[in-house]
Amino acid sequence: MNKTQKEQVVDGVKARFESAPFLALVNYQGSTVTQMDALRRACEPAGVHFQVVKNTLSRRAVEGTEKASLSALFKGPVGILFAGDDPIAAAKLLKAQLKDNENLAVTAGYFEGDVLDAKAVEAVASLPSREELLVKLLQTLQAGPRNVMGVIRGPARDLLNLLKNYENKISGN
Repeated sequence: MNKTQKEQVVDGVKARFESAPFLALVNYQGSTVTQMDALRRACEPAGVHFQVVKNTLSRRAVEGTEKASLSALFKGPVGILFAGDDPIAAAKLLKAQLKDNENLAVTAGYFEGDVLDAKAVEAVASLPSREELLVKLLQTLQAGPRNVMGVIRGPARDLLNLLKNYENKISGN
């Protein structure tokens, strides 16, 4: 790689560092080319990007970003998983890929302004996804009006039951 190509790589990786809401550093030592290709292909449909970049270039790219504290963690064979719009989905995808490829290991991550260790990255994967949170929010918003309608209908229903019982009592005598 010449200097211009390295600068282009650094600029591209820096843009990903700045825009990714979640990222994970993954040690891929012992993984085959086929396994790495499978990881990349699994990431594409989810809007997640997995990239292997030389550690020196990664350190340059992370400088000047809010994720600069990750610089010291670029040691050994490290790939970077950059989340797209949904950081929780990216963490879940990574967790699934770790099960499929025993040679992959999370070394660190970054989420919500904090550097994470491997256990914390796994904890992020256990959070509910955006869609699940939206469903829960909708259920919560609908519960109030449903309860109010139940209270409003209660007296009318009770009056109807009272009249029905009275009718049965009169017709039974």
